[in-house]
Order: sequence, then structure tokens, then C-alpha cells
Amino acid sequence: MDTEHFDVNGSLLDQWQHHWDHQLRDRLEGLTDDEYFWSPVPGAWSVRPRGTSTAPVQGGSGDFTIDFGYPEPVPAPFTTIAWRLGHVIVGVLAMRNAAHFGAPAAAYDTWEYAGGADEALEQLRAQLRVWTAGVRDLGEAGLKVPVGDKEPYPHRPMADLVLHIHRELIHHLAEVCLLRDLYLHSHTTTNGATR
Repeated sequence: MDTEHFDVNGSLLDQWQHHWDHQLRDRLEGLTDDEYFWSPVPGAWSVRPRGTSTAPVQGGSGDFTIDFGYPEPVPAPFTTIAWRLGHVIVGVLAMRNAAHFGAPAAAYDTWEYAGGADEALEQLRAQLRVWTAGVRDLGEAGLKVPVGDKEPYPHRPMADLVLHIHRELIHHLAEVCLLRDLYLHSHTTTNGATR
């Protein structure tokens, strides 16, 4: 390997893109609204029609809100696919896209959360497009620039933020896939076969 011409930016993008292309994208296709809102345990945090949540905090500006609590209860509540996608779309991607890549401002309180699986997946794909384009445009020099006061550790380089966001995406979207598997194996069709 020619380490003098090693493309760190390309490697960071490949890390995420490979995972998306070979492990996540196909696993998320066909997500149903039943799966999106399904809660395998009572009291799970989710995305809900406005005014129907009992969580201490309901964030969102549209017809649906996301459950939260400050401080977060201990133990933390279990979360549905809807909640996990909302967290990834807003907290992991949209807020970072706004802070670093010129995207519109985003926050848990002001986001219009998806009322169904198709809309949530489109929001996810849209935020991923902004993220990957932003990371690509950083180039080698941009990866070395400190993230600044928009992040908890302002002195850390953008490369560290990119690695962190990719870990968050891989982690939370793998959880979504696991919940889909659990849903599949715990719901039966009328003839007794699992669906």
C-alpha cells in the first residue's frame, strides 16, 4: 500500500457505504408500518400521534412526536423502530448535517417525525445523502479541522466525528434490523406460519 497517498476520506466513506450497501439497505427495504410502530414490551418509547404520548417529553413540530425524558430514566426505556429511526434521522444525521454541512437547522423539538415506515426511510435516505456528500467534500484537509463548538469535544478533528457518526449509524440501524427479525419471528400468519 502506498501510505503516502492513502485516502483517509475515501476509507471513511467506504466504511459506511460498504455497510449500507451490503448489510443495511436491503434489510430495511419493505419495512411496514406495523413493524415501525411495534413495541415488544409495554411502555417502550416511540413516535406517536401528537397528544397520545405519556412520556415526560414529546418532541416534534408535526402530527407525530417522539418520546423523551430529561434526565433519561434509569433504566432507559426500550425503544421501537420508529424511535430508533427518529433518533438516527434527527440526532445522529440531521443535526450534524445542519451544524457542519449547511443543511437546514434540525432539532428533536422541531422535527416533523414520520408517521409511517416509508416516510421514515425516505427521511433517512435524504439525510444520508447530505451526510455522505458532506463527508466527501471535506477532503483530507477538512478531516483534520476541529469540529468546533457545535460538538461536545470542540478540539477533536472532523475525522473523529465522522467515525463516531458511522459507529452510531451501524449500531442503531443494526438494532432496527434485529427488531425486524424479532417481529418476523414473533408474528404468525393465520395458517400458523411465521411471516
